[in-house]
Amino acid sequence: MVSDPACITDLPLEVLEHILVISDPIDVASTTQVCRLLRGLVYSAGDEHFWRALYLAQPFDDPREAVTYLGKRRTDIKWREELQRIIRARTVVNDVTVCRPDERCQVLRTLLDMVTNVPPLPSSESEPTSRNVLWMQALLQDGAFLDLESHSHEEEQLRARLHTWFGLTDIDALPTKRVVSRAYVYSQRNYQSSNSFGPFMQDGSGVVNWVHMQKLAHVFASALGCSLSLTFCQAVIPPSLNMNRETDWAGVEGLWHISYCFMDHRELLIYNDPNIPEDEPLDLTIFEEGELQETFSAIDIFFRVINVEEDPDHPARPIINYVGEMDGNFSIVGYVKLTPDNQIRWHFVAGNGDQPVWWGEAIVMGNIRSQYGVLGAWSTTLHDLQDPIAAAHIGEDPDER
Repeated sequence: MVSDPACITDLPLEVLEHILVISDPIDVASTTQVCRLLRGLVYSAGDEHFWRALYLAQPFDDPREAVTYLGKRRTDIKWREELQRIIRARTVVNDVTVCRPDERCQVLRTLLDMVTNVPPLPSSESEPTSRNVLWMQALLQDGAFLDLESHSHEEEQLRARLHTWFGLTDIDALPTKRVVSRAYVYSQRNYQSSNSFGPFMQDGSGVVNWVHMQKLAHVFASALGCSLSLTFCQAVIPPSLNMNRETDWAGVEGLWHISYCFMDHRELLIYNDPNIPEDEPLDLTIFEEGELQETFSAIDIFFRVINVEEDPDHPARPIINYVGEMDGNFSIVGYVKLTPDNQIRWHFVAGNGDQPVWWGEAIVMGNIRSQYGVLGAWSTTLHDLQDPIAAAHIGEDPDER
């Protein structure tokens, strides 16, 4: 007598669940389409026990250990919903032809959530540990998804923010790409009173323009010869630090390394020819010839917090006022506050003594208090038609890490 062949559904439920948990979520979804028992096991549970186990079996950070971009602990984690979004984003990045027109922004938001919600590091000396970051670096390594043409303003801004955080790709090394970024960064048309002469929208809203930020990151990193990397995006929050009570919530006070690059002022004036009408593009020849070289320089400055003041729009994150000095002569006065879209903005004016000369606007690139630093642009306080323009990065002093 021949016994009936063994069937996988004859296995104990706990064994079936274990098999599903160690499977790829795509395979889990496919299996539940052809087996009623397994479908019930996955989708009919009264709690999210299975989905939590499946999520934690993936190469991602445990969201219970993560903090948000502004340093708040995560609560109310929707395991099933979040995992499904992540796997769908992975699918779209690997094959953009399957992407529905109405989900492009959702995919980008999901990818940004992956790098803006990661576990904090206990100190600046700690090695990066985020599994989300490693996963994202592998997923986007060829740069193709970051280089896609956007179909809307929202999509363009989301993609530019993700690109800014990710860093340079192989595609960014193409001469044509660098021409576009330099042409944008060094165009005085992109620095007006309506955007505070910085990387903000020119509608007076104070909202960050991530296209501008991405161009700044490209120009600065290319001049520096290395990429500003997603590796440094993790927040640095010691276990003893209460972010809801810490007045210097942005970690301003300390020794900082300010790096900046700029093109020759004479060439800048040639490029920004005032005889070219505003509705006509500027001549890019100066960048296309390949002979233009930016000047790169750096200084170390100690920033000291002098006081904080209430920000009615962000009561948990007050405005931080700070000063900085170098050799007792070169002084900086500025503030750090949240923008209307909840990004961390650094503003400063600098000069010798009581004579302010330089004006700077910058945005934090990593998560709060991370080692990624602050990126922006500076010009002069005069804001005239002959103003110089420099891309600037403020990061921890490398000798103090």
